[in-house]
Amino acid sequence: MPSPSEIEAIERATIAAVAHDAHEVIGPWILGLRPGSIGRAHSAAPLTHTLVRDEGLITRIEAAYRARSMRSVFRLPEVEGLAGVAEALAARGYTPTQPTLVMGADLSDVTKVADPSPVILLERPDAAWASVFLGEGFDPEDGAQRVAVLSNSPGAVFAAVRDVDGTHAVGVLSLTDGWASLHGMRTVQGRRGQGLAGQVAARLAQAAMARGATQVFLQVEAGNGPALALYRRAGFSSLWRYQYWRS
Repeated sequence: MPSPSEIEAIERATIAAVAHDAHEVIGPWILGLRPGSIGRAHSAAPLTHTLVRDEGLITRIEAAYRARSMRSVFRLPEVEGLAGVAEALAARGYTPTQPTLVMGADLSDVTKVADPSPVILLERPDAAWASVFLGEGFDPEDGAQRVAVLSNSPGAVFAAVRDVDGTHAVGVLSLTDGWASLHGMRTVQGRRGQGLAGQVAARLAQAAMARGATQVFLQVEAGNGPALALYRRAGFSSLWRYQYWRS
């Protein structure tokens, strides 16, 4: 189980990667305030896993979203110390959806999951990198939003598997608050199941270690079997599970 300081660092790093210029801290909560389809970028998450039920605090968070004409969403871990918060949200008409795992690993383990030599690193994403998010099998509107957000993620490193036939897999790693975080892992539809995502993850892990990081985390939907299998092979284990509470 992560320590209280690690929990806070992971939540702050999560927001830094997807809403570094559109967030607010209210008490022990950090609020992503970027509209769009990226759940982490427009939801409120606790910086600690031990909170008492506080209706006034929830009201303040709701007001912060309402002031920006945004719908309130709470990204709440499923832990005993937040049971009172879950009860309060349920009483206010919120429903939990989209179970998601936060997973962590030692970067040295991730470097061993695949041969990273076919992967190139980019200081900035180019059009070919972005095109993977917009290809067949992906929601183009959501993809465009993710490209825009991740392209401006502070301390980011971008990776791609490409050859003369095009760019086939991509990913991005952000470095904030002492943690590396993996985001935007995408493989084009016709090249899935060939180990390209593992190559991208291993290369990004190498890059993070070269910058002095030792630990990495990511977030993946609990029902994404292929991704979970890859991440477990890479040494990731579950830190906690959360759901988005929406009204």
